Amino acid sequence: MSNPDEYFNRGEVSNSDLTELKNFLYPRTQYGDKEKAFKFGTLVDALITENNRVRYDSRLVDDVRYSEEDFSLGLEMRKSLRMEARRDTFLAQVLEKADTQKFMVNKNQEFNYGEFKYSLDTRCKWDFWLSAYGFGGDLKTTFAESQKQFNEALDFFDWDRSRAWYMDIAGSQQDFIYAISKKNCKIFKTFIKRGDPIYLKGKEKYDELAFKYWMLIM
Repeated sequence: MSNPDEYFNRGEVSNSDLTELKNFLYPRTQYGDKEKAFKFGTLVDALITENNRVRYDSRLVDDVRYSEEDFSLGLEMRKSLRMEARRDTFLAQVLEKADTQKFMVNKNQEFNYGEFKYSLDTRCKWDFWLSAYGFGGDLKTTFAESQKQFNEALDFFDWDRSRAWYMDIAGSQQDFIYAISKKNCKIFKTFIKRGDPIYLKGKEKYDELAFKYWMLIM
């Protein structure tokens, strides 16, 4: 089994690095247990995209044990996504054909902040990558109970920034997010194209943070 921490130990700049910088520069009230949410997201990711990391007999992902309640909810959310794939032909293709948890690195990626040019080594890790089509997407867990609430979460949690970041590392022209509600197991989705409002807002967000990262940390 590959080391799940390998990606996080790499030296290139990731979207998570930009998030840490944003939290340092612009602290805001954190709602809920961030570590618990990350742990549960790891469980759902593993159940859907890295099943070899899961020990069903002991409710383990790698060496992390989950409560019976959380593990059961994760399984119910996976079931809901699979049921959605019976109606959503694109999702069915993603679950069947996508490479999962795929690393991607862009050495000396060029950036423009205003008219100032600089470069960073960047990285990302796709939940889903459709190599035959040259684009991918993300899987999220969410407390949203409606598509409207999911759309609001997309901006609040900067998922638009992450999608623009990933698209520009890969040079892809489109992207997608599928999200599963932790509240009612409903499936929400959004599709993004290069140049549309979601992409442009996400790129604006990462442009500012990437420049500050280059100034302050590199």
